[in-house]
Amino acid sequence: MKWNLVSNIAKLRVSLMTWLALSLLALSPLKALAEDKPTAAEFDYQGFTQQYFEAWKGSQKPDATQEDLEHYLSFLTDDVGYQHLPWSDDDSRQPDGKAALRKGMTYYLASHDEYSAKLTNQAYGHNVIMIEFHTVAKGTHPDNGQLTLHDNSAFEVLEIDDGKVSVIRHYSN
Repeated sequence: MKWNLVSNIAKLRVSLMTWLALSLLALSPLKALAEDKPTAAEFDYQGFTQQYFEAWKGSQKPDATQEDLEHYLSFLTDDVGYQHLPWSDDDSRQPDGKAALRKGMTYYLASHDEYSAKLTNQAYGHNVIMIEFHTVAKGTHPDNGQLTLHDNSAFEVLEIDDGKVSVIRHYSN
């Protein structure tokens, strides 16, 4: 007996539609997973770096406000780790990492009379951003009232997790 396309077209059509429906159902969860998170290629490292640095500068200016500080902190995870040798040698992420930075930065908020910073170098990839910047600052130290002067370069390595900074490693004199 010979197979006849015309007499079996209805069966063929049902089989193809069933196969297509099952294929789409099988691929749907994969598509949803792919849409949940931007890939590393989709993350705008350049834009994020510029916005982060501008927010940092805003938190250091002479007339910095609590809102400026909160804007900067919005770039960080709640459990951000912070290391600034030799003052802080632990870079582990802590549940209260952002709260600890908020407390420390609030203490020094608006303690500069003059402040400028220029981003001099940047590189990024693989969920890491490196920035190098030069800072010139003058102010009064809140602990002892003495004049502080800074004119130095700093280097930071920022680890990125879900579009936010999760670890900051700060290197400067």
